[in-house]
Amino acid sequence: MKPYSLMFAGVGGQGSLLIAELTSLAAVSAGFDAKQTEVHGVSQRGGSVETHVRFGEKVHSPIVTPGEALAVIGLEKLEALRFAHYVDPKNGIVFINDYELIPASVTNAENIYPHETVEYLKSKGLRVIVLPASKIARDLGDGRMANVVLLGALSTMLPIPLEVWEKTLKLRIPAKYAEGNMKAYKAGKEMMS
Repeated sequence: MKPYSLMFAGVGGQGSLLIAELTSLAAVSAGFDAKQTEVHGVSQRGGSVETHVRFGEKVHSPIVTPGEALAVIGLEKLEALRFAHYVDPKNGIVFINDYELIPASVTNAENIYPHETVEYLKSKGLRVIVLPASKIARDLGDGRMANVVLLGALSTMLPIPLEVWEKTLKLRIPAKYAEGNMKAYKAGKEMMS
């Protein structure tokens, strides 16, 4: 069995590391070998954060090779664009949170930001799924749960049972946030049905 390769991309504070960790923990709980690694930019200042997750029968490296990811999960449009080259162009999907985070530290950022990210990626023949994850999370009461909305959507592509995802969320998410995150996960999952 070829390992499942996933790339999570966001900026510091969006929770890309958390959903990558949840994916790794769920994969292990489901009986797979899993590896994870991350690269932090200046994440505390809104810099780029990328996380690689690979799981399967036996995984030797956590590093996802460009062009081989089953999915790239972009928590923000620019980050989805920055890491889209990791997706398998024939069988992969780029999940994009319909959210733009304009860098405050960049002069004239609003005018040079790639607002046409989705159209550009589709023009390259990639399968792109845009989800209003930030809006859904805000509607559920906490915009920080956009990452878990995206995780719910991603989970529909993976061979990990719902009960394993639920158990993993309960074990890893602090109790006071567990109910909201479970709702966020289910909302993302339902968007894919």
